[in-house]
Amino acid sequence: MASTLFEDIFDVKDIDPDGKKFERVSRLFCESESFKMDLILDVNTQLYPMNLGDKFRLLVTTTLRKDEKPDDGDYLSSVSDQEQTLADAFEYVMYGKIYRIEGDDGPGDTGRLAAYISYGGLLMRLQGDASNLHGFEVDKNVYLLVKKVAF
Repeated sequence: MASTLFEDIFDVKDIDPDGKKFERVSRLFCESESFKMDLILDVNTQLYPMNLGDKFRLLVTTTLRKDEKPDDGDYLSSVSDQEQTLADAFEYVMYGKIYRIEGDDGPGDTGRLAAYISYGGLLMRLQGDASNLHGFEVDKNVYLLVKKVAF
């Protein structure tokens, strides 16, 4: 799908290693299975509890519409009540903006990039091979969709 920027299965490797900063939010440190990407993700654990060792499918996309037509970011504003969206297949959905992209700037550049996204103050950093982040652009609005998977 052209609207899909990234998709993989992640393992939760650590939770709040520097201590819990907020009562209802935890910072997850995760590693992807297929692309060996590193993920740091803030999650509202009151709404979506996560535990050490959990596996989840993560999708970053520019639209929730299954027909991939762009949307305006308003929740279900451009789809009818009868139409299914990508969100229907996931358990936790956030809408945010890519605010920074960084590369390894040093000798022996390894071709790794890090994309930073803010979902209303809940932050995410996705870091790994630059080829896996080719559609990420600063100021692009994106959806994050998460669903736990059985293992």
